[in-house]
Amino acid sequence: MSRLPTEQAKAEALKPLGLYVHVPFCASTCDFCAFYQTEPTAARVKQFIEGIAREAGLVDWARPVSTIFWGGGTPGLLAPRDLARLAEMVRSRCGGPVAEWTVELAPASVTAERLAVLREVGVTRVSLGVQSFRPEMLDALGRAHSREQIFRAYERVRAAGFPSVNLDLMFALPGQTAEEWMDDLREAAALSPDHLSTYCLTFEEDTKLWVKLSQGRVKLDPEHEARLYEATWEQLAVMGYSQYEVSNFARPGHPCLHNLNTWRMHEWIGLGPSAASQQGNCRGANVSDLEQWLGHLEKGQRVTEDRVPLTSALLAEDALIFGLRMNAGVDLANWRDLAPDAPWAAVDDTLATFESGGLLFRSGNLVTLTNRGRLIADSIGAEIMAAFEPIAETV
Repeated sequence: MSRLPTEQAKAEALKPLGLYVHVPFCASTCDFCAFYQTEPTAARVKQFIEGIAREAGLVDWARPVSTIFWGGGTPGLLAPRDLARLAEMVRSRCGGPVAEWTVELAPASVTAERLAVLREVGVTRVSLGVQSFRPEMLDALGRAHSREQIFRAYERVRAAGFPSVNLDLMFALPGQTAEEWMDDLREAAALSPDHLSTYCLTFEEDTKLWVKLSQGRVKLDPEHEARLYEATWEQLAVMGYSQYEVSNFARPGHPCLHNLNTWRMHEWIGLGPSAASQQGNCRGANVSDLEQWLGHLEKGQRVTEDRVPLTSALLAEDALIFGLRMNAGVDLANWRDLAPDAPWAAVDDTLATFESGGLLFRSGNLVTLTNRGRLIADSIGAEIMAAFEPIAETV
C-alpha cells in the first residue's frame, strides 16, 4: 500500500539533514593536504562570512538540520568575533537544536577565547588535527604545531567542557616505524579522547608529498601499511575504543553522527568554496575558489560543479561502497526495494567472489567486510563501482 501524502511528508521530515561549512583559511599548507585553502586576511574573512549568508539564502531548507560540521582549511583561524558571527548565521538556518555540531581545530589555533565562543553557540564536538606527537613526523608533514601545543590545546578543549573530543592521527608517514606509530597511539589514548580517527597517509596530486613520491624521495609500502592497520585495530580495541569504520574508533555514545549520516547516503548541504552538497535530485560541489564563489553569489547564483543526478541506483551503489567501510555493514534489502533497476545480479556475483575469497561475510541481506576485506576496502569499492557500470551508462 502506498503511503498517504501526510505520511510521506512526516517520513521526509524525520530524515537526517547535514550541514557542512568549508572554512578555507590556512596560515600554511601541509605537505599532504589537497583541500582547497587560501591565506586569511581581514577583508577575505569578512567577504567569506557575508558569502555564507548569501549562499544560505539561496538554499532550500526543506527541513531542520540534524548535524553540522565545520571543516577546512582551519576554522579555528577565525577570530572569536568572526566565529560568533558565522555561528549565529548558521544556527539561524537550522530550524532548531542540532544533535551534533563538530568543528575542526588545529592545535596551534586553540585559545580559551575561541573555545568559549564555540561552546556558547552550541558546538558539541571538537576534532583536533594532531596527526603525530613526534616532532620529526610533524616536520615531515609540514604541520605548523609542536608537541607541546597539542597537549596545551587538548587541556583547553577539555577545560571548556565540550561533550565529545576527537583526535585525528596519521600513520605510514615517511620514515615512521611500527613502534613509533604505536607510541603515537598510546600517547593519544592516554589523553582519554572520546573518539580517535586514524588515517593512512595518502598521496594526493598537487601536494608536496605527491611531488616527493614522483621524485622517488618517499616510497609506498603496502605491506607495511597493512601491518599498521591491523596493529591499530588490535591496539585500540584493547584500549577501549570500538571500531565503527575503517579509520574511526569511539567510546560508547561518541561516533560522529554527521559522518554516519553521510556514509548512509542521507542528504547534506555544503556552504563555502569547494563544499559539496547532496540534496534533492543532484550532488555537486561549489567552485574551489573564494573569489569565483563570491562572484557567483553576488549575482544571486549558487553554482555547483560536477553535478550528478541522484538516481536511486547511484545512491544504492554509494551506500554499498561506503557502508562496507563501516563495521555494521550494509543491509541490502532496503536498497533493493529503492533501486529495483540496479544491476543486482552483477553486484551479487561480485559480492559472492569477495565472500569466497574470505573478504566478505553475508548473513541474509546483511553484508560486512572481514578484517582482510577492510584492508583493501578501496579496491573492493572500485570493483563494486564496476558492477554498477551498466546502469551508470544508461543514466
